[in-house]
Amino acid sequence: MDKRQVLLLKMITGFVLTISFSCLTTKDEPYKSELNTMDETSNEKTVNDSISVEYVMGKFEPSIHPSFVKIPLQYADREGLYMRKEAYDAFVEMYQAALKEGIKLQIRSATRNFEYQKGIWERKWKGETLLSDGTNVAKDIHDSIQKSLKILEYSSMPGTSRHHWGTDVDFNSFNNTWFSKGEGLKLYNWMLEHAHAYGYCQPYTAISDERSHGYFEEKWHWSYTPLSSELTRFAKENITENMITGFDGANTAETIGVVEKYIMGINKNCL
Repeated sequence: MDKRQVLLLKMITGFVLTISFSCLTTKDEPYKSELNTMDETSNEKTVNDSISVEYVMGKFEPSIHPSFVKIPLQYADREGLYMRKEAYDAFVEMYQAALKEGIKLQIRSATRNFEYQKGIWERKWKGETLLSDGTNVAKDIHDSIQKSLKILEYSSMPGTSRHHWGTDVDFNSFNNTWFSKGEGLKLYNWMLEHAHAYGYCQPYTAISDERSHGYFEEKWHWSYTPLSSELTRFAKENITENMITGFDGANTAETIGVVEKYIMGINKNCL
């Protein structure tokens, strides 16, 4: 092959490679761009959909929600409890730190969606479940407003509970007196001193001048504020009493002022 033939072959080869590269670029770049656009759209949709009225009011199923994880029995008193993943991860760190000091945190209740909370509320409303002080709401109280107010001492109306969010958990006992001595007091004092380091705060402190409305004190109830503070603000801005429907006694929500007095009636340190 002489020099002219070699030169011609190089020219032809270079031309073919150029055309091939151009075709690949023309074909692949729009595809890559489309994938990027889909990813960005998908991510944006996930972010925008992570807080919604339906979510805040508990109208979803945590067992199939992508942001929730099932709590292993190691940390809970029964199977089938769920939390937001971020709140769970922080809890595990807190659990391990407490355990080193001989304190064992046990989750008694975690995420409760609308239907779950409705069951709790209506069993109390109908007298099927007595209140902690022995009150049978159905038999002992005849006025609807007073019925709701009595249940609201410790239980939320469906659609208004922080337990809808996957950020709030109840530890060890549902009795404040358990936390006033012995093992319970040691646990509570440890939480007061250390829980904030893991993002947790007690939303329902004692009723006082600083917290004049809302549920009675719950020493067992703790909230993961890196998420719940944002959800609280969203609820304040987007939930109204006329949206609180679908259960016995719901018509009392507006008269009572459930959003302002109960959703927002929390320890200000948890905002």
